Amino acid sequence: MDILQEMREWRVVSHRLQFWAEKTPDGRFVKCDSSWLSFSELEQRTDRLAAGFQELGVRKRDRVAIILPNRIEMILTMFALAKIGAIQVPLNTYLKGEFLQYQLHDCSAEIVVGDTPALKELARLLPSLPHMTKVVGVGASQSELDNLLDWPNGVDVFSFEDLALSANSLMSVDLKMDDLIAIMYTSGTTGLPKGCMLSHGYYTAIPWLFYENGFVTQEDSAFTTMPLFHLGSGGIYMMEALQGGIPIVFDPVFSASTFIGRAAEEGATIAHGVGAMGNAILATPPSDRDKSHSLRRMMIMPMSAEDQARFRERFGVEVFSLGYGQTEVSPTTFGTPEMQQKKPDSLGYPSRFLDVTIRDEVNNEVASGQLGEICVRPKEREVMFQGYWDKPKETEEAHRGGWFHSGDLGIMDEDRYITFKGRKSDSMRRRGENVAAIELEGAISRHPKIAGVAAHAVASEMSEDDIKVCIVLEPDEQLSAEELFEYFKGVLPYFAMPRYVEFLDALPLTATGRVMKHVLRQRSNVDVIDFEKLGFRVEREERR
Repeated sequence: MDILQEMREWRVVSHRLQFWAEKTPDGRFVKCDSSWLSFSELEQRTDRLAAGFQELGVRKRDRVAIILPNRIEMILTMFALAKIGAIQVPLNTYLKGEFLQYQLHDCSAEIVVGDTPALKELARLLPSLPHMTKVVGVGASQSELDNLLDWPNGVDVFSFEDLALSANSLMSVDLKMDDLIAIMYTSGTTGLPKGCMLSHGYYTAIPWLFYENGFVTQEDSAFTTMPLFHLGSGGIYMMEALQGGIPIVFDPVFSASTFIGRAAEEGATIAHGVGAMGNAILATPPSDRDKSHSLRRMMIMPMSAEDQARFRERFGVEVFSLGYGQTEVSPTTFGTPEMQQKKPDSLGYPSRFLDVTIRDEVNNEVASGQLGEICVRPKEREVMFQGYWDKPKETEEAHRGGWFHSGDLGIMDEDRYITFKGRKSDSMRRRGENVAAIELEGAISRHPKIAGVAAHAVASEMSEDDIKVCIVLEPDEQLSAEELFEYFKGVLPYFAMPRYVEFLDALPLTATGRVMKHVLRQRSNVDVIDFEKLGFRVEREERR
């Protein structure tokens, strides 16, 4: 049985781990800010942790929120919950205030697993989250956790370390490929964030094209610094390694100056990143050690053909950027190394497990070369998400006419290659994170001196977007750049921090009261507050 056929036989995550633990028990599998864990070590440790969660009363389909950076406890928790059929809800570690409260409330998780920075933020929110009754603290003993914060009545606090040493036997759970493994929140590009329901089958199907198209082989070793709370790292790259039985390193933090060197230290042959990371690596000073590594290929999406060539020339690494997907369906398009050379600026070719078309506003397919919305429907079971958690209307709207509407614009040429042409919805992407304008505006507008606010994207020199906010102050009020920056730093995730601020007397509105953002986008950014030029920044240690 070849690897592709074998992958299609294993459609439950925990079953695949068990397979490798029995077949190659001592084979290196995963490293994350610690020593390597073999398949059998991960199998044994997650058995104990899963039994510990069962002791707390966690059962199939229960939601467990996870607020952890890249650390081994994150990986242990992900696999332990998968074994008992619980639904993990990994949350961005930089969320705070209303951003975090909304997602915890929406998924109605009763248990949260978090490190100390997460718990400190969580403690302020627990009074508004009555359904959350159990907290599992990572990196602290039971006595330290008991004394860490003033926990509200009715909330029980447990030590992760104690949970991971459970002496109970793991109760078996019947799992199928259509059982949910995760709820993962979108960026909220068409409103507040929505929780995508992702199944075991979807997770295990993700790597098929990676192996089929030759991006990765079973001889490879992978490296990334992408955060595990995203589908890209916790789903795509983890499943690429699990399904193929290859080793993978998840470094805790991205550093442009050390990325290539770290990959070399780990002996990686493939690496994963996003466009902003690739451009940041290119911006570092050249070194005589630029080619002192074993990397043969790096996935960097998106990256222009010109920058791909520069990266390849400088580091001796083949850049692969043909691919496109969302939390709802990934990969939607992919490609081969040959396709990469033919059309390096495209998104690639539609996945053979999906129908992918470009459609107009009334859901008719457009002709080749015409602009429209990228729309998708599955050809096989469990190759995309199952809908939005507790949002049947939004799910139905997204699938109108029998097609999932991505909200992204594209053009498909005669060879069926797709080129990305922007987002229909009002969102921004900064520091590798999607930022919903409606959420950002809601947080900023709560300042007592601010009467109105509108946010929109501005092209960044480093790829992706910078963020601009236009603010209308209350009558006779003033706000300095310093005051605004400190306020933003207190209520916004670091990746959602605006770069530009412009004060206006009024926002341009339609007859129905909607802000005309196309008018705002036409305004100059010359005579506005530019926090970057002023030297204001959120230091790494201040981000959580």
